[in-house]
Amino acid sequence: MTPEIITVVLTVLATVVVVLTRVRLAKNGGEAAGRLSIPKNLLNTHTVVGGLAVVVWVAFLITGSLALGWLGLLLWWVTVVAGLLILARWMPARGRHSSAPVKDTWGEGPGLSILAHVGLLVGVLVFTVLLVLGEIP
Repeated sequence: MTPEIITVVLTVLATVVVVLTRVRLAKNGGEAAGRLSIPKNLLNTHTVVGGLAVVVWVAFLITGSLALGWLGLLLWWVTVVAGLLILARWMPARGRHSSAPVKDTWGEGPGLSILAHVGLLVGVLVFTVLLVLGEIP
């Protein structure tokens, strides 16, 4: 596989992560599976910055503008950090008054969220390496 194909596939997958995170956490007034509630601002940051990252990154891939590439990469990193913070909702709650995790119809436990957000982290690491090495666009 060429770096261009890898980049396009990872871009599509990253876009899916941003969209599905919003869809999953926007249901039921923000009450999603997990042990902790997620601040609305964090979800909004993940969605808005992630959406901007997709637009800027695709513009970079089309135009080859390195300025767009670096800006897109910065936006991807902000999205990754927000996504990893969203994973905090699965942190074990301790104490006498802690409750069991809330469940939803998306799957049992944090597996889907871990796959999505760690996958996004790996994808953005690949974007970073390929951009630094000049392998893309």
